[in-house]
Amino acid sequence: MVYQPEIEMLPWAEQRRLDEPFYRKQVAYLFENSRFFRDKLRRHGFNSAADVGGLDDLGAVPLTEKDELRASRSDADPVGTYLAAPMSDLTRIFSTSGTTGLPSYVPLTVSDLDNWVTTSCRSYSASGAKSGEAIVSTYNAGPFVAGAALEAFNRLGLCHIPVGTGNTERLLAAIRLLKPSTLACTPSYALHLAEIGAARGLDLPASSIRRIMVAGEPGGGEPAMREKLQQGWGAKVYEAMGLGDISISLWGECEHQAGMHFSGRGFVHFELIDPKSGEVIPATDGATGELVLTHLRHQAAPLLRFRTRDHVVVWTERCRCGRTSPRIRCIGRTDDMMIVRGVNVFPSAVREVVNRFAPDVTGVMSIRPGAKGVKQAPPLKILVEIADHLSDPGDLAERIEKEIRATLIVTTRIELVSKGTLPRSDYKSRLVDFSEAGAALADD
Repeated sequence: MVYQPEIEMLPWAEQRRLDEPFYRKQVAYLFENSRFFRDKLRRHGFNSAADVGGLDDLGAVPLTEKDELRASRSDADPVGTYLAAPMSDLTRIFSTSGTTGLPSYVPLTVSDLDNWVTTSCRSYSASGAKSGEAIVSTYNAGPFVAGAALEAFNRLGLCHIPVGTGNTERLLAAIRLLKPSTLACTPSYALHLAEIGAARGLDLPASSIRRIMVAGEPGGGEPAMREKLQQGWGAKVYEAMGLGDISISLWGECEHQAGMHFSGRGFVHFELIDPKSGEVIPATDGATGELVLTHLRHQAAPLLRFRTRDHVVVWTERCRCGRTSPRIRCIGRTDDMMIVRGVNVFPSAVREVVNRFAPDVTGVMSIRPGAKGVKQAPPLKILVEIADHLSDPGDLAERIEKEIRATLIVTTRIELVSKGTLPRSDYKSRLVDFSEAGAALADD
C-alpha cells in the first residue's frame, strides 16, 4: 500500500526541485526566530538567509551536534535557545532522560505533529498494514517521541492494541485472544518473545501475527537476525527508523524488504557525510556514510544539518514497489563504533556475523571492552550465548573468531555462555557492556 502515491512515486529529482523553496524559507525562519541558529550562522560568516543560499550550497553550512543543543539549555531556556516558536503555539512537548541532569525536550506545533504522523503513515503503510487490521504495540506512549508514531495507526485505520513495555504476559494474551496481524516492537524484544514462546511450547508461527514492524535499534535489517525472527514467528519483518530531534519513522521498509524508504520527503532533507572529516558524500547507489538531516517545514525547533551518528548504506535505484525515494540500511551508530588497531567495528556488525552460527547460538551477545573509550586493543572480548541443544560446543568459539576475523578484520576472544546468561530487554538491547573496562584508554 502506498499512502500518498502522488508524493511517494514522484521522480526523486523533482522532489529536490520542490524542496528548494521550502529549505530557503526554513533558513529565513531560523534567522528570524531561532537565537541558536542565528548566532551560529553569523559566527560562521552567514549574516542572512541569502548568504546561506540553497540546497546546492548546504555543504558549506556548519554541522549541528547534539552536545551543542544540550549546552543551549538552561532553567531560563529549558527547551534550548533553538526553540523557534512561542510556547503558546506548541501542542506537544516530548522528553527524554537527560544525561546532563536536565531533561531533553522535543516540542511540536500542530503542523509539526501532523507532519510527523504523515511521515509515520508513509513508513507503516509501506509494510502492507491497512485499514481494518489490528496491530499490537509495545512502544510506550508516555513522554517519549514514539508516542506520536502510535497516532499513525489510527490515521491508517488500524485497530491499535497498545501494551507498552514490561507487559510480556499481557502481550502474549493479546496475541492469543485478540489475534492482531501485526506486532510493533524492537527487534531484540521480538527475539526475546520468540525465545519465550519456544521455551513454553507456544506455536508462535501458528499465531495471528503475519507482520512484525521493528524500530528503535538496529537489527531488523541484519539478514541473520531477520531470518531468526521470521522463523521464530512465521512472519515477515519490516524495519523502520526515525530520530526524536527530527522526525519519528523517517524511514520505512516496504514489502520487498530491500531497505528502508525515505518517508520524510517534503519535510526533511537528508545527506551523507564522512564521519571523520565532515565532508559531503554524494548519495549514490551503494554509498555509505553518516546520515545528516535538515528540517524543511518545521516550526517549533527546526534543526539545520543535524548529525544523527547513524552510519548507513544508501540505494538509489527505483524499488519494485514504485516508490522513488532512496532506501537505506543502518550499519550502526558512529558513536557506538569501536576502533580496534585502526579497524572500525560496529557492534551490530559483530552481532550479524555471530548470528550466522544459528541455531547453535541464541542471537544474544555482549561485547566486553577492556578499556573505556573508542579505541580498543585486540583481542576484543565477546560473550556469546549458545542454544540449549548444544551440549558440546566443540570448536564453535574458534569458528566464530575466524568468521569475525575474515569478515570484519578484527581479532576477538569469544567466550561461550549458556542460554539465559545475558540480560534481555523489552525495549532496546545493549550490545556493549563496559563493566569490565579499565580506566585507561587503549593505545593505537
